[in-house]
This record gives sequence, structure tokens and C-alpha cells, in this order.
Amino acid sequence: MSVMTMVQAINNALDIKLAEDKRVVVYGEDVGVVGGVFRVTEGLQKKYGVERVFDSPLAESAIVGTGLGMALSGLRPVVEMQFEGFSYPAFNQIISNVSRMHNRSRGRFKVPMVIRFPYGGGINAIEHHSESPESLYSHIPGLKVVIPSTPHDAKGLLISAIESDDPVIFMEPKRIYRAIKQEVSTEKFTIPIGKASLLAEGSDVTVVAFGAMVRECQRAMVMAKEAGISVELIDLRTIYPIDRETIRNSLRKTGRLVVVAEAQRSFSVGSELIAIANEEAFLYLEAPPRRVMGFDTIIPLAQGEKYFMITPEKIFYEIEKTVNF
Repeated sequence: MSVMTMVQAINNALDIKLAEDKRVVVYGEDVGVVGGVFRVTEGLQKKYGVERVFDSPLAESAIVGTGLGMALSGLRPVVEMQFEGFSYPAFNQIISNVSRMHNRSRGRFKVPMVIRFPYGGGINAIEHHSESPESLYSHIPGLKVVIPSTPHDAKGLLISAIESDDPVIFMEPKRIYRAIKQEVSTEKFTIPIGKASLLAEGSDVTVVAFGAMVRECQRAMVMAKEAGISVELIDLRTIYPIDRETIRNSLRKTGRLVVVAEAQRSFSVGSELIAIANEEAFLYLEAPPRRVMGFDTIIPLAQGEKYFMITPEKIFYEIEKTVNF
């Protein structure tokens, strides 16, 4: 065991897979020499050489396109975009080719590649550096979308993603890259993709979150406990495939749902979770499901970002309103 940040846990996962499987290659913008803009891949090029860990041109479409070719040729590429907003130039490759190749070839070809990028706000960044596009990628058939909330989960989920025969969008909440430290095994382990984590059991209301919002929900739970409210907290971990069973079982117990995510609320993962609540537990609901999410606007720059971000106070307000409905 070792105490790790999320950055260290992801680096450790890549280290393990690079050592274990010579088909794994890691590359992207500034990934090699300097270890990425957040130093997630620091030291890996020195250890494994420029043929396994290397820098790419500033061309996201080319990064994904070459990754697709490598995956079809027997490698397992792990490519990095510097920020979530920089993934958009590669969207055509992702939606038109990466996600469809298995279906297009009638199962003849698989695309075992991982597309990593930091996402989300809370660090006072500039435009295209603070967005939460998980619903965009979750809507695309053929992709898996994974978002860890802790160093432990980041390591286990990334190893599973690299070992998956399907393309995986691996979104890393940059706000908690170094904000959380946790004991993580230095040995190899995996966490199943598609399985949520029940972090806390409760009886009054189910709260579902993922990524950096899990920590904010845990802070809101302290307020809820002081108010005599018992909260059941679910960390989604995988956006697609989504774990309907865990959500259904929880809602049939609590009868109430609050979804927390920092993306814009319309046409979001929050909307999908409410649809699941209606489909799987409608007759058990004691109150309308609620979303604590961002406004339907471009994420503000640094001076106004605090008005957009989800706080524990906002979460507790909706929890209390739902329980008292």
C-alpha cells in the first residue's frame, strides 16, 4: 500500500500496464518529455523509452486517428488530450470511426484504446479548459465512459479500461487531481467497468454523483446528518454502461433521488438518471427526483466560475427540499 493522489494512482496504473503488456503505448501532447500538462505521465518515457511513451503533434484528430490504426494493428494505445475542450477536434474520428469500427466490420475488428483527458471546472482556468462533456460521449454507441472520484478507483478503473477490447473515454476530474490522498495498493487490481459504488447506506434519500462531485456530496451529507436526514450515496463511476440495478435497488428503499453533477443540466446524465428513476422505481417514489447541476450556459471564466460550481450548500438545500416534499 502507498498513499497516492489521483495523479500518482493513474501514473502507477500506466506504469503497471506498460511493464506488463508490450502492446501498450502512451502518447499525446507533451506526454513524453515533461509528463503531460498535469505531470500524470511523469517519468514513464524515461523508464520505457520514446517508442512506448512519446509526444505527439498538436493535432487531436491525428492523435485519435493514429490510435485507431494502432488498435486495429494489435496495439493498445492510451492517448491523452491536454483538456476536455481539446477533445472536440477529435470528435469526428471518435464518433465516425473509433466508436463504429467493431460494428462496421461485423465484429471482425476491435478497438482496444483509451482516450484520457482531464475535465471539469473549479481551477479558475481559461476557455475550453473547464467543461464537462460526459453526456456527449455517453450518447455515442460503441464507447464506454468512465469517471473516477478517488485515487483507488482511478487506478483500478484505468487498468480495466486499458484491458477492455472496446474504446474507453476516461475522464479525469482535474479539480481533485491532487486534492485527495488515499491508500492505494501498489499491486495490480481492477474495478469492473459498469458497476457503481455504494459509498454510504441511508434510508431517506438517494444521492447519485460522480467525479469531483462525490466529495462535495460527502460534505453535504455532514449537514444532512446534523438535520437528521439519512443519505444513501452512490458513486456512479461509469457513465456508460450505467449501473441501473444499483440505482433501482437504492430508490426502491429510499423513494427519493437527488442527482449531482457539474455539467449543464439540460440533456444531461442527470436527465438520464431521472429517466431511470421513473422507469425502474416510479411506484416507489415519494418525491419528484431533483438535479443539482450547472446552468445552461457557457462555463464562466475565473471571476464568475464560483457562481456556476456546485457547492455542498446547494446540494444540502435540494436534499432537504426533497425529503420534506
